[in-house]
Amino acid sequence: MSWWIWVLIAFALLGLELFSATLHIGFFAVGALVVGLLVAFGVEMPLWMQLLIFTAVSVFSFIFLRPIAVRKLKLDQKKVVDSLVGQTAMASQEIAPQGLGRADMRGTTWSVRNVGETVLNQGQRCAVVEVDGLVLHVRAS
Repeated sequence: MSWWIWVLIAFALLGLELFSATLHIGFFAVGALVVGLLVAFGVEMPLWMQLLIFTAVSVFSFIFLRPIAVRKLKLDQKKVVDSLVGQTAMASQEIAPQGLGRADMRGTTWSVRNVGETVLNQGQRCAVVEVDGLVLHVRAS
């Protein structure tokens, strides 16, 4: 296959990576670019060898380079916009230990999980100890 086809494949994969933003597809672009450069510099090889090199470089870069890139770009860290930990909520219903329920806080009703060891009664104040997505983990205060 011609070198410019491999380079086009690399750019197409990079374009897909821009839309996905997950750092999964871009490392296959690295494999296509390596094969394109090898062919451009005159390394003669059959198509099966090109595909083998593409696969090996892609898998190698995905396994070994992706964790480094994820760490450097801090994609593995949860971004906290507003910390609700430490705030006080009021149970809207009785919530058993480790049970799910609803609680009011800041004028809004939230889904909560009682992570304490006692039952939360309706109207009882509780403290937010953790936020997991849109579920607040609370215990009696």
